[in-house]
Amino acid sequence: MTLVQMQPRTANAIAVGRTVADAMDTAGPQVCDDMTVEVALSVMVSARTGHLLVCDDSGLCIGLVTHARLAAVREGSAYSDRVRLRDILGDLGPFTSPVTTMAEAGHMMRYNQVDALPVVDEHGSALGVLALAR
Repeated sequence: MTLVQMQPRTANAIAVGRTVADAMDTAGPQVCDDMTVEVALSVMVSARTGHLLVCDDSGLCIGLVTHARLAAVREGSAYSDRVRLRDILGDLGPFTSPVTTMAEAGHMMRYNQVDALPVVDEHGSALGVLALAR
């Protein structure tokens, strides 16, 4: 019998093999892009979340809005109670896949300066959200 000395794995070593699927939160509230900013803010407060996944009419994830983004829109001079989420989404993305490594996702979040990424499957359906820990 040979003795083997075991050394604890570092947190960095554990994170190297992790994928987004290992760390993402469930999708949470998903709203349609025709929802107004006011209603979206109410949904956020009710759900006690800081972000919402936005889907189109066919149910595909087209983006993510944060409480900070909605509050900034509401404070803008061009705001009216008819502004819809589709009016403020801008470019689509970034998104990530559940098989993306955590290192790649972290790089994507830093590069795009976002605190949360929608996680979508190969068809564009929302699976969850990868968010920075607060």
